[in-house]
Amino acid sequence: MKKIFLLLAVFAVILLPAKGQQELSASKGGSSWIWGPSVGYQYQKGNFLKVSGWGLFAPNDNQYMKIDAGANFTWMMDKTTVIPELGFTYYLSDKGVWPFLKGEITPYTVTPKVGVSLLSLVDIGVGYGFDMQTKDNFKPLKGFTTSISVNVPFNFFIR
Repeated sequence: MKKIFLLLAVFAVILLPAKGQQELSASKGGSSWIWGPSVGYQYQKGNFLKVSGWGLFAPNDNQYMKIDAGANFTWMMDKTTVIPELGFTYYLSDKGVWPFLKGEITPYTVTPKVGVSLLSLVDIGVGYGFDMQTKDNFKPLKGFTTSISVNVPFNFFIR
């Protein structure tokens, strides 16, 4: 448990100082990116704690794209495992509840997802994980997956 708190503390120390380095203040029109940390839960042949950093930008007036990188923590098979993950989310609307398409890739799986998001603050998704390679001394992570995550924006303005 101490390792988990240590990893979360290191993650917070890395992200929090970056808050003061915004390109432009809100009075000058904001930044071209909204960014922050995310924490969530995922079930895919086991329970995972998901922790990541993300950046969201608007390619046009009605849609948003989010890129995130982080780690999945699990305590399966009597051991702690950390799996790095890269994700890409395409939000199809900018009205209250946003439908989205998402793709996640780890060294072991590729997982396409669909879901809904409440203003990009809370994401609820379902999908299917395709096993690319099974981790040594671990079970395959292929199959149905469901997830929920909370995204905390550090800035609120996109120019």
